Amino acid sequence: MNKKYKYPHFIQTVAFASICMLAAACANIGNPSGGARDEDPPLFVSANPPQGALNVDRTRMTLTFNELVNVKDAFTKVVVSPPSRQVPRVAAVGRRVTVTFDSLQPNTTYTVDFADAIEDNNEANKLQGFAYTFSTGETIDSLRISGMVLDSRNLEPRQGILVGVHANLNDSAFVKTPLLRIAKTDDKGQFTIRGLKEGTYRVFALDDKDNDYKYENPEEDVAFYEVTVTPTSETVEASDTTYNTLTAEVDTVINRLRTRFLPNDILLRTFNSQIRPQYLSKYERIDTTKVFFKFNTRADSLPRLSVVNPDGETLGDAVLERRVQNDSLVYWLPERLVHSDSLRIAASYMRTDSTGGLSLTTDTLRFYYNRPKPKKAKKSDKEKKISVEDSIKALTLDVTFSGSNQDVNMPVTLEFATPLASIDTSAFRLEMLVDSIWKPVKEGVRFHQRDSVSPRHFMMEYPWAYETKYRVVADTLAAMGIYGKPTRPLTHEFTTKKEEEYCSLSFNLTGLDPGIPTFVELLSTSDAVVRSEPVHDNMVTFRYLSPGKYYARIIEDYNGNGEYDTGNYDLQLQPDLAYYYPKVINIKKNWDKEEQWDVFAVAIDQMKPNAVKKNKPAQDKRKRDNNDEYEEEEEEIFDPTANPFDPNSRNRRKTGAY
Repeated sequence: MNKKYKYPHFIQTVAFASICMLAAACANIGNPSGGARDEDPPLFVSANPPQGALNVDRTRMTLTFNELVNVKDAFTKVVVSPPSRQVPRVAAVGRRVTVTFDSLQPNTTYTVDFADAIEDNNEANKLQGFAYTFSTGETIDSLRISGMVLDSRNLEPRQGILVGVHANLNDSAFVKTPLLRIAKTDDKGQFTIRGLKEGTYRVFALDDKDNDYKYENPEEDVAFYEVTVTPTSETVEASDTTYNTLTAEVDTVINRLRTRFLPNDILLRTFNSQIRPQYLSKYERIDTTKVFFKFNTRADSLPRLSVVNPDGETLGDAVLERRVQNDSLVYWLPERLVHSDSLRIAASYMRTDSTGGLSLTTDTLRFYYNRPKPKKAKKSDKEKKISVEDSIKALTLDVTFSGSNQDVNMPVTLEFATPLASIDTSAFRLEMLVDSIWKPVKEGVRFHQRDSVSPRHFMMEYPWAYETKYRVVADTLAAMGIYGKPTRPLTHEFTTKKEEEYCSLSFNLTGLDPGIPTFVELLSTSDAVVRSEPVHDNMVTFRYLSPGKYYARIIEDYNGNGEYDTGNYDLQLQPDLAYYYPKVINIKKNWDKEEQWDVFAVAIDQMKPNAVKKNKPAQDKRKRDNNDEYEEEEEEIFDPTANPFDPNSRNRRKTGAY
């Protein structure tokens, strides 16, 4: 064999195979695999000055991470404690984040709380709860307190709300001076205030709309802890468990000593005091018959009105239709003013002045009504004759009834087109269909005006039977409107629902304080109130329910008025407290369902079902890895207790945690 041709032949073979492989690769077009998706947040590597540095005299700090990072929403998320009007500038370049101060106070511990603002550049994985601390003095204050902020009415986690402390324990400190040290809640409503000295503090939450770090604006949501707190720390033993990545079985368990900072279970419930400046926010003439006034907030008194023109008379005979809060008023004008297209009305009412108090003021208001121009009648229209029915209808008072499918637990409602000058309630009769014959119902019928603020609405109440046909009958002139129009003969037929179309729900409640009145609100799948019933002897029952899914919450009604009442910081009043039933209740037709409800069996932060929770936390993409290449120089909060808000500490209800 000629060796001269051995290797050339081999090279030709390899070259041919390579060309074939290349051609095959070109024929299969697709995206190259980039490996597993990065789900790890950035890791803190180092800082200059270092984390926990003392005697810092520079105003620019540089933090380095293990990958390219961004700082998202720095202005709203990054919080510097102690707070100041001159907010430090935060910027990210490459793997570094810089924090630049205009000036620093001497002998002060500074904490830059980034919350979840730091994220990696590629996948936007967030670094949760990261904070950087240093001191301009010889020591660093290292104590912390932590907890959660929830909405008092609906237990929604308050995300991004300011939480702070005062060492000045006077009530006025929160109103007059900025908070001493601050933090913001994360997407779960949780917070940690760092850099505290030993001492006693009061704790507050504030939706700080004007960024002044104090409660000067009564329109801001607020919360205050009823008792003072004294931050402490203790050493506890914790178990770190590693798992075999192949078998998912426990590999090793390492016991380590960790620091736990207390208290870590502060629960703040925000409320809005509903204190608003009083002023006339809107006024208009709705049509020829009525004028409308809208005030910014509720009022204890009604305005006094007088007509400036056409003839300077009072409006004492106008008929008022209003909301109970007196913030929305509709005045039905006397007939003599209906034909005036232009009115000037002097309104005297209580308005908030520059000192924040109420003073009597008078505004002269102009009301116009542009009447539509009449359309030119067509020749064909002139030849048309108006029917007797149409002519009668134009001269009579319209009445609208509730629907034809009647709930057995609800009254029949009537709405008249205008307020009434007179009504003969005996002229309205109820009849029942029995064996195809309408028979009058002579007893048990109650016909009356709905309430004092709704002069056009009336109700007919009766213990309706299931699956029965009824009708309301009224004679001519049963009622007369204020503009002289009478009612026509009326007939309204309706049928009550079948018994099997209803269901009922009862709660047997435990854990309640017997000295506090309570009521339960039944909620829809959108968290809206469907019904409300008081609790008697630890029981509450909702009857005549439509089948479907429901949720529930209980309200501790301290003043026993049957309504949810908000708090008031000036009076040091906490809001009524709410607690959710932790599960959905699915009721079918013709069911009578009873649920056992131990109100405090579930931790407060886990009571509200996720299905009706609106402020849900962002998905946690982090992986727990005990073998990270880098470790933070400052250990984050560690608490071996699974949940500091667990129901085993029910005495927290007396101190604000519940």
